[in-house]
Amino acid sequence: MPSHHRFISEWSCEKFIAWAGHIGGNCKEYIIKILDKKQHPEQSYKSCLGVLHLTKKVGNTRLDNACKRALDYGAYNYNIIERILKNGWDSLEEDIEHEIDSAQPQ
Repeated sequence: MPSHHRFISEWSCEKFIAWAGHIGGNCKEYIIKILDKKQHPEQSYKSCLGVLHLTKKVGNTRLDNACKRALDYGAYNYNIIERILKNGWDSLEEDIEHEIDSAQPQ
């Protein structure tokens, strides 16, 4: 088997959950939600990998805070985490209802 395929065959829900646990509790909970969202968890592996790799770019604390924010929103995908980090919403202490209302077009 090519090395790329061997790497992918080593992926598992447990591996992603353990990796997320090293980043933080919110991240672990978020990854579990992503995995639970699909009928076949394997369909979520790329999303999980993308989220977890963001720690190289922003660090564990920011990623864990972004996961907390996304959990509050009830949105479970890579794009929402990326948007939260890009806009700095991971460091905001504002009321979430206010943020959602202000994000809606008038």
